[in-house]
Amino acid sequence: MNSFRVLQVARPMASKFVAPALPRLVRMYSTELPSYQFVQVSTPKKGVGLITLNRPRALNALNTPLFLELNDALRRLDSDKSIGALVLTGSHKAFAAGADIKEMKDLTFSTAYATDFIELWSTMSHAIKKPVIAAVNGYALGGGCELAMMADILYCSASATFGQPEIKLGVIPGAGGSQRLTKTIGKARAMHYVLTGDTWSGVEAERWGLAAKVFEGPEECVEGALGAAEKIAGYSQIAVKAGKEVVNKSQDLGIREGVEFERRVFHGLFGSQDQKIGMTAFSEKKKPEWTNA
Repeated sequence: MNSFRVLQVARPMASKFVAPALPRLVRMYSTELPSYQFVQVSTPKKGVGLITLNRPRALNALNTPLFLELNDALRRLDSDKSIGALVLTGSHKAFAAGADIKEMKDLTFSTAYATDFIELWSTMSHAIKKPVIAAVNGYALGGGCELAMMADILYCSASATFGQPEIKLGVIPGAGGSQRLTKTIGKARAMHYVLTGDTWSGVEAERWGLAAKVFEGPEECVEGALGAAEKIAGYSQIAVKAGKEVVNKSQDLGIREGVEFERRVFHGLFGSQDQKIGMTAFSEKKKPEWTNA
């Protein structure tokens, strides 16, 4: 297994670590996937689906054709019973450097409003039940930053660059950037970055709680995300789904209502086979063999 190291932000950065190239293994999915132009799909670890944005000449700029493919891949992997967790990444140079301005520069209000322009960008945030880890390297600007924040877990390299620079184009974030950023890093800081268009680093993203972990380099970041996804995929899919649901619900409910909701979901898991399997295996000091039921 490739080794990786989490960057300790409080300490000076160590010398550059060069990791071996990540495997790009492809198999036949139980849910057959078509051939995509703008995303690549692979399964480099057991139970893990890896989606890589693939518009290198445009620094993975986001547009409707890309999102149609991304959403299709996400839905198919989400319904694949052999997949327990997903990783979304881009290139070392850019996770996604923003939206494709050519697609939107001539839009009118009536067209954008009537067609719910960019609504399909948010599919990952509300329609995918399995955990998604974003592995962010290079630029994650505008829509790229918003896409990264839609993931359930965000990992990044120290050199990653985040930002919501829409103000420089005469608009504002439109895919949840102002809302998710404010909830995560606070109103004052979010207001600063939305109104100035300034950028922040991967180290700052981890320090402020936007990223769960920051890694020294791109290879370590992706390998770290894949390792976490493999670990998650090794647990009961029923329990993982419930865990994702209760954490997400905490963003919508007060603490009392949230705890009551969590307790009901906790009680419900006692109706699953995996609860019996997990607790019996623990009592007998054996490894659980999950049925995902």
